[in-house]
Amino acid sequence: MTRLQLLGLAVTASLFAAASVHAEGDKAAGRKLIYTCAGCHGVPGYTNAYPQYPVPKIAGQNEQYIVNALQGYQSGGRKHPTMDAQAQSLSATDIQNIAAYLSSLAK
Repeated sequence: MTRLQLLGLAVTASLFAAASVHAEGDKAAGRKLIYTCAGCHGVPGYTNAYPQYPVPKIAGQNEQYIVNALQGYQSGGRKHPTMDAQAQSLSATDIQNIAAYLSSLAK
């Protein structure tokens, strides 16, 4: 085998290994955790008081998007006072579970 072929095999193997490490969250556990989310995200046409903007619907949202958003609020990469506080109370497992449940809902 050439070096290029070996490199390709190594990259492919590492991608498969990384993909298998990601475990899907527990949807049933996520359902129990979203009660505070529904207060804003579950109200059609709800507008947030500060900063003022329409609150996005998150039911049916892409799972990885939800994970990234909540992690962004935890790290300070995304800013919103309410979401910052909500995200700080979540473990990494909680985030996976919430994302799994919300992404399973119909849009």
